Formats: sequence, structure tokens, C-alpha cells
Amino acid sequence: MGFIVVLVAALTGTVLVVGFYALGLKMLVRAGRVPVVIPAAFTDAITVLTPAEIKSAAKKAAKAARKNPLTPMQKRVALIAAYCCFTVCGLAILFGIYLIVPALHGG
Repeated sequence: MGFIVVLVAALTGTVLVVGFYALGLKMLVRAGRVPVVIPAAFTDAITVLTPAEIKSAAKKAAKAARKNPLTPMQKRVALIAAYCCFTVCGLAILFGIYLIVPALHGG
């Protein structure tokens, strides 16, 4: 029975973190702040992007941000919603750490 409880808790936590993170990214894009991450250069990297490809991706992100049909107020609300989603993710992770480390809750 203990295994089932741990399984359900792990799945619930995973769905919560991944769901809110995805929703936060969606709201961030809606707010006109498309995250463009320049990949790090690793010696064993699976995909290596050239500087031209990185520049092209940044240009496409900027173009998408300019074409956003939302009003400035709607963008601000979407940005606040994105930050709230990321906060929920962080709190869920901290709560998981709290549950895992017995010294934190006297167990």
C-alpha cells in the first residue's frame, strides 16, 4: 500500500510541476517574451547550432513578439500569470524537498 501512495504522490507532483512550467512558458510567449536560449558548446553535444542558426532563431522570436495581437494590459497579465506559474513550480519543488528530507520536518 505504501508503494501506491508514493506512486500517486510522485505522479501528482510531476504533473503539477510539468503542467505549470508548460503553462508558464505559454504565458511568457503570450506576453511577448519568447525565450531564446543560446546552446552551450559541449564536446559531446548532440546538436550543434551555427551562429547563423542562432541569429535566425532570435530574429524569428523577435518577429513573433512584434506580431502579438494582445494589448499592453493583456501582455502584462500574461506575464504576471507566467511568473505565478513558475512560482508554483518552485514551491512544488521546495515542498518535495521538504517531504524527502526528514530533518526539515522532524520525521
